[in-house]
Amino acid sequence: MNEPEIGIAVVWVFLFGYAILGSIDLGAGYWSMIYGGERENRPAQTANRYLSPTWELTNTFLVLLVVATIGLFPHAAALLGSVLLLPVGLVLLLLTIRSAMMVFAYSSSAQRFIRVLRIVSGVTGVLIPGLLLSVLPVTLGGFISMENGYPQLEFARLFTRPTEYAHLGFGLSSELFLSSIFLADYAREGGDEPTSRVFRRQAMTFGPIAFAFGAMAVITMEPEAQWIVNRIQERWPYFLLSLIVFIVSYLLLSWPRPGGRNGYIRAAVIGVVLQYAIASLAYGTAHMPYIVYPLMTVYEGATNPSMFWWLLTGYAIMAAVLFPGFVLFWRLFLKDKRYVGTK
Repeated sequence: MNEPEIGIAVVWVFLFGYAILGSIDLGAGYWSMIYGGERENRPAQTANRYLSPTWELTNTFLVLLVVATIGLFPHAAALLGSVLLLPVGLVLLLLTIRSAMMVFAYSSSAQRFIRVLRIVSGVTGVLIPGLLLSVLPVTLGGFISMENGYPQLEFARLFTRPTEYAHLGFGLSSELFLSSIFLADYAREGGDEPTSRVFRRQAMTFGPIAFAFGAMAVITMEPEAQWIVNRIQERWPYFLLSLIVFIVSYLLLSWPRPGGRNGYIRAAVIGVVLQYAIASLAYGTAHMPYIVYPLMTVYEGATNPSMFWWLLTGYAIMAAVLFPGFVLFWRLFLKDKRYVGTK
């Protein structure tokens, strides 16, 4: 692998990490809003217990993704920044509002506004992944025109294509699926089996919906992105493997187990993450070498080799510094039953 290919692999790792963690984080805000108004709001308490320490960690992965993209692919970042200024600007605005509300929610003076804060967290949690996934078709070609040497996004053309709404539906349903299946495991880890059943039922509802929207996103890519449709068809064994892993993981959600409980939820969570990893890796290799088709490839958008290796060294040092903190965070807030439990 040469420098641009290594660089895009690093960006993919950060992107996939944020996609999974961000979906769980934003989806937890949505479930907190949905169940927060009920008298028996243990699902809301579970979602809030997860959200309280983790939303800052999720934003860390977003920062890593942005820094890696700008550092390793400055020319591509400039193109994407020009074309996607409006949707990305809206995402940043929503993230700022959500983060401010999350900080305010844990102050003593905010308790009377707790319902409003949950609504803001839930609504932004739905809008942000929708906006992020809705810009993905832009990179596939057919929606960017050059005017006086400057790229312009054709919003009218974009929002009249079914692929835009298929990607939007995939983003929303994946968020709700990933967050509900994780919260089901999180509740079971804390010994709250009734809450785990609530989220497990939601996961069983949104799992097939997310998979259906993913298939629709590929089918509706034509005619603007016939090039990537052909490449996806060439990689059908990987997508078939992704389908098999999804089916097995979905069956594990309701598989009977000793003790009267249903579902091997932890195994299902691992399987679902693996399924998304296989599908996204296959999609990413099909997208290569283009970052934005046909305007920018990874080779044209990458930084110079000398800067690349300095940046890569910096990222390696940063990972070595942050990794022990992530392990400690996992043990304190995701595995320690004194925090995770219902007491």
